[in-house]
Amino acid sequence: MMTALETPNLKKDKRMYRVTTIIVTIMTAGPALFYFNNKYLIDSIHRLGFPDYFRIELAIGKIIGALIMFIPAVPNLFKEWVYAAFGITLLSGALAHGLVDGPAKGFAPLVPFAILCVSYYYFRKVNYAK
Repeated sequence: MMTALETPNLKKDKRMYRVTTIIVTIMTAGPALFYFNNKYLIDSIHRLGFPDYFRIELAIGKIIGALIMFIPAVPNLFKEWVYAAFGITLLSGALAHGLVDGPAKGFAPLVPFAILCVSYYYFRKVNYAK
């Protein structure tokens, strides 16, 4: 049931925010669980020239970021920092994979980055609507 303040557009915006946030979190934080023991991902981190501890830091950061995104009690400022961190991570991943593995692999992180941008647009629209 809609409240007096919740218009159909706001309802659509909230739905878009939730859907894009779930998709981008699955695409970015989901693989983080495999950074700990998946041989292919461990070898990929090494092939890119990163030290072994970096994959652990990256995995922990992504998991914490996903939790912050989905816990409603977390202030919006922290969620904005997660958007920035995920954006930097995805753009850095695109650059690293593009330089080492070729343009096709470098393009892959740009897909979740585009969805992240849409999610952030609706995050701002829903949380800072006038």
